[in-house]
Amino acid sequence: MPTTSALRAMRPLALASAAAVAAALLLAAPPSQAAETWQPDSGFTSTDKGDGTYTVPLLNADVPDVSVERVPASDNDEGRDLYYMISTTMHLSPGAPIMKSYDLVNWEIVNYVFDRADISDAFSLRNGQSSYGQGQWASSLRYHDGKWYVAFNTNNLGGSYIYVTDDIDEGSWERIPLGRAFHDPSLFFDVDGTPYIFYGSGSTSAVKLSSDMKTVVAEYPQILRTSDYPGSPFLGGLFEGAQVQYIDGKYYIVIITWPSGQGRQVVLFRSDELLGRHATGDGSNPYEARGVLNSNGFAQGSLVPIAREDGGTDWWGMFFRDTFPIGRIPALIPATWSDGWPTFGNAGSVPVNGAFDNPIRLSPEQELYERQKSVVVSDDFDNDAPHRAYMDEQWTIPAPPDVDESLLGVELLANPGFENGTEGWTVNDTATLTASTDAATGAGSLLASGRTTTGSGPAQDVTGKVQHHVTYDISAKVKYVNPASPATKQFLVTARYGSSTFTNLASVTATRGQWATITGSFTVPASQSLSSMRIFVETPWTSNANAQAAPDTHLMDFLVDDVSLKGRPLTTELAHPDEIAPNGSRLALPWEWNHAPDNRYWSLTDRDGWLRLTSGKVVTGTYKHLKLANDDEVTFLEEARNTLSQRTFGPRQSAETKLDISGMKDGDVAGLAAYNRGFSYVAVKRVNGVDTVGVVNRVQPFPATIDQAAVETFLPGTTADLGGATEVHLKADLDFASPAGQLWTTFFYSLDGVTWQQLGNRVGPQTLDGTLTHFMGHRVGLFSYATQQTGGHVDFDHYLLSDTLTSQGLPLDKSDLDAAIAHAGTLEAADYPEAEWAELEELLADAEAVSAGAVGTQNQIDAPERALSLQLARLGVLKAPEPTLDVSITTGARCVVGKTVLTVRVSNDEDVPVSLTLATPFGTKTVSALAADTSASYAFTTRQASIAAGAVTGEATATVSGEPVSAPLDAEFAAHSCG
Repeated sequence: MPTTSALRAMRPLALASAAAVAAALLLAAPPSQAAETWQPDSGFTSTDKGDGTYTVPLLNADVPDVSVERVPASDNDEGRDLYYMISTTMHLSPGAPIMKSYDLVNWEIVNYVFDRADISDAFSLRNGQSSYGQGQWASSLRYHDGKWYVAFNTNNLGGSYIYVTDDIDEGSWERIPLGRAFHDPSLFFDVDGTPYIFYGSGSTSAVKLSSDMKTVVAEYPQILRTSDYPGSPFLGGLFEGAQVQYIDGKYYIVIITWPSGQGRQVVLFRSDELLGRHATGDGSNPYEARGVLNSNGFAQGSLVPIAREDGGTDWWGMFFRDTFPIGRIPALIPATWSDGWPTFGNAGSVPVNGAFDNPIRLSPEQELYERQKSVVVSDDFDNDAPHRAYMDEQWTIPAPPDVDESLLGVELLANPGFENGTEGWTVNDTATLTASTDAATGAGSLLASGRTTTGSGPAQDVTGKVQHHVTYDISAKVKYVNPASPATKQFLVTARYGSSTFTNLASVTATRGQWATITGSFTVPASQSLSSMRIFVETPWTSNANAQAAPDTHLMDFLVDDVSLKGRPLTTELAHPDEIAPNGSRLALPWEWNHAPDNRYWSLTDRDGWLRLTSGKVVTGTYKHLKLANDDEVTFLEEARNTLSQRTFGPRQSAETKLDISGMKDGDVAGLAAYNRGFSYVAVKRVNGVDTVGVVNRVQPFPATIDQAAVETFLPGTTADLGGATEVHLKADLDFASPAGQLWTTFFYSLDGVTWQQLGNRVGPQTLDGTLTHFMGHRVGLFSYATQQTGGHVDFDHYLLSDTLTSQGLPLDKSDLDAAIAHAGTLEAADYPEAEWAELEELLADAEAVSAGAVGTQNQIDAPERALSLQLARLGVLKAPEPTLDVSITTGARCVVGKTVLTVRVSNDEDVPVSLTLATPFGTKTVSALAADTSASYAFTTRQASIAAGAVTGEATATVSGEPVSAPLDAEFAAHSCG
């Protein structure tokens, strides 16, 4: 069951010989004499302590930019408050995860808003494009009039979107493009139902939307500005992430700030007017501001309503904290309100790993089940994950761009080598162009002299020759000889659109007296008009005054030769319909792809019980981090299209997998990675038919230009020849706590899953990339890529998680597994739904096989134990309650001839007769039948003038739906005196 663990795939491990145990990675614990009581730990990402308290941050995993919404019990079919939370997933697919909770402490992923945010090259790692550090950001989740709404911004995918559904757990979402970007949008429905989006960084603005959410109908700029609160110590820096709530007749806006010299913190704004200065007669600002949380960096998030028993509402905070390299981790923080303002935590203090009381208490059975849930999961890749609508998302492949192919691959410039003097050339700005015989090649070149601006240089009009959707390669040779000029000088080829739009296309730093070659490639943005375009050569811009003051530095004469402009198709890889069509495979919900996958090249159906990754392309080394000013180059691992990943969790995590490598081809690389822009991984490489396992470690600094093959070369001392093995087990132990703020990973391999070898020492450190190219926590990924040829494949048998590392030196421990097995043996099939019982039987069989067999890691134990414990906890919630009878008794006393008589009145509110047995200190009575929906009184003579207080006990029995049912009866009576 993919939402629980890899079990059936582990049976070969369970059958391994006992002799191999001695060589296991960890020492096995001695067999226990008797199974311990089943008391399962909380899930890997739960911080619920099981005693009515939890610690912060929650989850210990990357769940940033949280927005939380409640559905009151009165508005749902479950009869209790439900909570949903959404988060940022940037370039990951599927994206915008929907998480669900009943207690605000324990969460599980139940859906995604989209499978693909876009089918463009950028979101699909196609044609050199990527969305690292961009994609989907800062979702806002709202429930209104029976529908769910999500608003989020995409930094490079067409601005902001609103998605709508009427079924948040399983439904599909309607996609509404807004056509513009709203930074950190917060969707808010006013009390009259009017929809708004609040947004901004540095200030907070708003727009009003039409009732169908498709159109902006009004603008309200800068509702909140830091300049309106001079001297406030809690304002400054960031000022973004607005979340709006209406509480007790006032509007509250939560903002994250980061004042200079301080930590990240929460500022709360309050007003009677939602639109602030735009709603006051004199334009004054009605929003009050107060810093409400400045402790350990807990900051961006939202206020969360919690129902009180008296019918009121408490408002707590759900704010995340930067905890890299794990990521940005949310925390549920209590609030004490006074005069309409909250104080969070313990008098404003929120200690990291501090404990608080659970805000919502459930039944013991439900609480046990909730804390088994997690946002990460072991997996057996059996393709039996729950179906969700996003898995069937449909897209229409756009028609290829209309390009005049006669203008591709041909020289677009007239007289490019100046063999015909100045023919075809004009001047940009002011200069004199003359033919020269000082040529780089051929007989002639062009001399630009008498330049009056830095932009003065030879130019040629290319209007009508240059097109959109085409990549152009530009080159030119330049030389300057002025002995008074600098020893080196930068020259550029620049495009001029119309009279005032300039774009530098390529450059070179030339050495005085020597020819230098400018080379580069460019495309013309689709938004740029091509009605007027020229290409010219220039030196870097400076003001005319500066240029005239130092002409030898800025306005030197220079020679140009061999200028070339040729076009080639921009899109070498077109989106294919099968790339985005559902392929019949359903992954467990915690899995996300690194960018949108190519569905032709991954499968859970090609081989039962295995994930197959096929190489559909060869890595090029030409991809870049397009968010960065320098367009830093991307590694092969980052270019790999179908990398499947889950969140990491802290403070330590172990992940294990098994690979069948028999289908790999030369140049293929496949393995298990702990990755971000910085990464460590263990992988198998096939070179000239030889398979080698080894470790790669990439750490900061990250230069803009890299040798991709060198970056991903195995570290010395970490390799092993796999010989003729066709299967290999890989294990990664991630330690986020030694020291905190760094990730160090130790890798292992095994040929049988029982005997393991460590590959070198631990590697790291992995830390937050300050350029924020990924800006998410490190993830664990299963990957495969080709460096030489397509068509190779690798199969992954399972993914097994544990929170125990080899370095902890702990023996293998099956006690929790055995306790779960023993508890399962106490249950009766008749007490549970048939399908759930069948699932239990399957999980139990797998757990018993592991318990009886030889294992090599704690992962192989923990995965089946967590799966079985989750199902046992689920059954505890589903078990039908023992039948009871609605029969009650009350007592009284009266005096008869100076003696006390005890009376017992029995009320039968059932629709069947009941038999009664009543026992008192003064005798017993048996009643064969008390009719349905009737009451009767029974007297007990005490023969005493006074009696002390005591109790009446007994039992009611009846036949209900053909089954005998009994219920105890118990009531106290007071002392009574007839004296």
